[in-house]
Amino acid sequence: MAYWYNVDTKQVESDDTRSQNAEVMGPYETEAEAAAALATARANTEAWDEQDRKDREWESGDAGA
Repeated sequence: MAYWYNVDTKQVESDDTRSQNAEVMGPYETEAEAAAALATARANTEAWDEQDRKDREWESGDAGA
C-alpha cells in the first residue's frame, strides 16, 4: 500500500483514503515516510542548492580557492 502526504490537510493518506484532486506528495512506502514528506523535501532542496553552488564555483574556476 502506498501513502501520501496531503499538503492542504497536513495529514497522511493511504491509497484507500487519498483525496481526489488534492495537493499530495508521494507515494511513500510507509506512513512515517509520508509524515516526514515536508522535511524530506526541504532537506533534498537544501542539498541540491548546495550542489548547484559548488557546481557554479567549479565552473567559474573558484573551486578550492
